[in-house]
Amino acid sequence: MVVSRTRPKRPTQADVARLAQVSQAVVSYVLTGASAPPVAAATRQRVLAAMTELGYAPDNAARSLRTRKTFTIASIIPDITNPFYPAFERGIQLGAEEEGYVLVVYNTDGDAEKEARCLRSVGEGRADGVVGVFFHHTAEDLRALVDRNVPVVRLEATAREVGALPLDNIYVDNIAAARDAVAFLIARGHRRIGMIAGRGGPRQARVLGYRRALAEHGIAFEAGLIGDGDFRQGGGAEAMRTLLAATPRPTAVFAANDVMAMGALLALREAGLRVPEEMAVVGFDDIPAARLVHPPLTTVAQFPERLGRRAVELLLERLAGLAPEVGRSEAMPYELVVRASA
Repeated sequence: MVVSRTRPKRPTQADVARLAQVSQAVVSYVLTGASAPPVAAATRQRVLAAMTELGYAPDNAARSLRTRKTFTIASIIPDITNPFYPAFERGIQLGAEEEGYVLVVYNTDGDAEKEARCLRSVGEGRADGVVGVFFHHTAEDLRALVDRNVPVVRLEATAREVGALPLDNIYVDNIAAARDAVAFLIARGHRRIGMIAGRGGPRQARVLGYRRALAEHGIAFEAGLIGDGDFRQGGGAEAMRTLLAATPRPTAVFAANDVMAMGALLALREAGLRVPEEMAVVGFDDIPAARLVHPPLTTVAQFPERLGRRAVELLLERLAGLAPEVGRSEAMPYELVVRASA
């Protein structure tokens, strides 16, 4: 005996519109996102709730054929294992999903060739826009994408001129933030302060902030008190061991990110030194683990999820044709969070 099973009917936009008590056009506007006429927040939430209740999933392939858009945003980051970046990605994803976009994440490991490959992939039409953290590629390197109407928003280490390109930047003032972190150590009585600096990315800005704080307090800069790290825990531990071999050794250390600061804490524990009594430690980023290590880490918070949300807002404005012709550069907040490590 053959039993005929009728496949359940897939919910449609019309079904969503009936349940949400709106027109089908409004459902389409919610799905289209930034490029559509605005929809009131309460109405949008009602439509989204109806989609969830019905299990409605838009046919993105058909939508892409109609609009010549992928409804995809690409994010290019240097290190997916660094907890700062998943939080940054979460902000991008939340903002993108609210406007009907999906997020694709590229990890470059801070490598120039991998950055180039990611940009080539995006240039092949695999995304409508890019949010990126670029250790090697400059604004001019991004011109080809921008000229093809693929907007780019960069997370930068400091304010940068964008020139005539319609290229947007958001940044935390890493120079000022690093200066404040080191000035805090000086205010605590430290005069011999080491630094664990990463390679590439925000290294230059954070070293400059370190040097400015020393100069402003009449402390001579010593190149031997900067240890090279790689923005990873192992690099931070190795750099801390190098600084401990200095004569005389520093009494405090500023690490250019929290992951290296945690490596420094490990090296100090191995050396039998107490933190902060024998060595104060300050990090940068305020990743979730910063409050969980022992002792809890004094650090610079730069609110990565908020950064991600703002980056995607700027990108969606460009995609909707609502941004100015020239590029924008927008400062974002930071805060020195004082805990027990310094």
